[in-house]
Amino acid sequence: MAQVKNILFIMCDQLRQDHLSCYGHPHLQTPHLDALAARGVIFDRAYVQSPYCGPSRMSYYTGRYVHSHGASWNFVPLKAGEMTIGDHLRPLGVRSVLVGKTHMRSDLAGMSRLGIDPDSQIGVRIAECGFDPYERDDGIHPYSGHDPDPTYSNWLREHGFGGDNPWEAWTNSTVDDEGRTRSGWFLKYSNRAARIPDEFSETPYITGRAMDFIREAGEQPWCLHLSFIKPHWPYIVPEPYASMYTADDALPVKRSQEERRDPHPVYGAMMNHRVSRTFSKDGVRETVMPGYMGLIKQIDDQMGRLFTFLEERGLMETTMIVFTSDHGDYLGDHWMGEKDLFHEQVVRVPLIVVDPDPRADVTRGTRCRALVEAIDHAATFLDVYGGPPVPHILDGRSLRPFLFGEQPADWRTAVISEYDYSFQDSRVELGTKPRDAWLRMIFDGRWKYVLAEGYRPMLFDLQTDPDEFADIGASEAPEHVQARQRLHEALFHWARQPRQRVTIPDGTIESIEVQPRIAEGGILIGYWDEDDLAQARQHFKPRFASRNPLVKSTLDRLTTTQGEPHDA
Repeated sequence: MAQVKNILFIMCDQLRQDHLSCYGHPHLQTPHLDALAARGVIFDRAYVQSPYCGPSRMSYYTGRYVHSHGASWNFVPLKAGEMTIGDHLRPLGVRSVLVGKTHMRSDLAGMSRLGIDPDSQIGVRIAECGFDPYERDDGIHPYSGHDPDPTYSNWLREHGFGGDNPWEAWTNSTVDDEGRTRSGWFLKYSNRAARIPDEFSETPYITGRAMDFIREAGEQPWCLHLSFIKPHWPYIVPEPYASMYTADDALPVKRSQEERRDPHPVYGAMMNHRVSRTFSKDGVRETVMPGYMGLIKQIDDQMGRLFTFLEERGLMETTMIVFTSDHGDYLGDHWMGEKDLFHEQVVRVPLIVVDPDPRADVTRGTRCRALVEAIDHAATFLDVYGGPPVPHILDGRSLRPFLFGEQPADWRTAVISEYDYSFQDSRVELGTKPRDAWLRMIFDGRWKYVLAEGYRPMLFDLQTDPDEFADIGASEAPEHVQARQRLHEALFHWARQPRQRVTIPDGTIESIEVQPRIAEGGILIGYWDEDDLAQARQHFKPRFASRNPLVKSTLDRLTTTQGEPHDA
């Protein structure tokens, strides 16, 4: 039976689930991803562990909830010592390699405390979420005063696109009707073409770098994390994509005036973020959507290029392909921009998985309605390479049973997402202490409950209100009260689960008799006298000799008395 040799783990940044044709978009056709889906499984209900880039990605990479790994926002480093996909796969002989974005902040303080050189192999892996970076490109902020990702910019210079910051000057800029260069960071210019030719823009470049790695990879199995910067803002794309779509091709905006009448305090404060106020203005969404859709179309075309490359090298037959996103984008829905809450547009993401294993033939071209989470990827990859499950470390579970047409026992009945809004203007506006600026969502497939520390909860019934316009978190209707109570207890039960005891597997604990093992070490707790110990000795055998001479003598005497050989 053929086995998976490699894993191609593709992630887009800020790609909404409803913006692929295989997920139902009526105008934005993505034939290459549709073809990928025909070879594998579409997961219809895949959810991320946080609506924000950094914490969401850290959950993907660690297989752990934000509550577990602690990297709760973009500027919060993943602490040194957290195990990641690379840490789980390397002992199995698998290279874990990065091409593209991670949004990781290095835990330099933690490495310093532990005496780890950040430039050493271990230090680099800690700084890169456990991956060996073939090339990291997180994107560039034009007013930061420096170029944090010089490789792409230097490549542009080599091809004649000069300047102090060619990434900004060419890739993220356009030319207005008067011939002036304008930054694509301003939403006003999102429907204009980027200055850079298509083949030199970010998505083709990153795709090419992934192909470079695959050419050089050799025979060792690899897990390649190909992580695109787009369709994350700036929402600007070169031709021919800039002219492919108009505002009429966009999905209708989903927002209701009712949402603005007496909203939940946290939701109201988030609607007051600058990006939300801007996206709520007439004409803004209509300007942005052509660029956003063009970026997605460009990604799909690059997927076609990449898949053809794999086919030509015979790698499709031995490579698992996973395509997903770190979160979605409001784009004006619910009077919001960015990704600050838990509406479906943000926390529900595309997930397509193709497993070349013949056991997956029974599900090719199908859709799965199970509630799955971002944390399931790490467990799935470990399963692919035959690694034993480590549920004391990984919060997620392998998706392979679904791929093989099986229903896993005791599969989850709800998904969890968390958001630390400490760093947002909404916390300042509300006067909330950072320790209390947490939102936690639990969704069971119908009811979506959001716990907001210090405020009433939010509740949405997606069966009767699929657009999530009506927050019934304060409703006294018996059905709503019951749903809130049930989901609150389910969330509390989730929060009570131990997630930091990662050094001893549960199976090890279950397989030993704790008190006899303590006694074997010479620690005699609660025994009255030698006879009391002798009776207890009838039920266990010491596995090693005690270092305490007196206890060793007693155990030896008791062993002789009981007629049992001493097991050293």
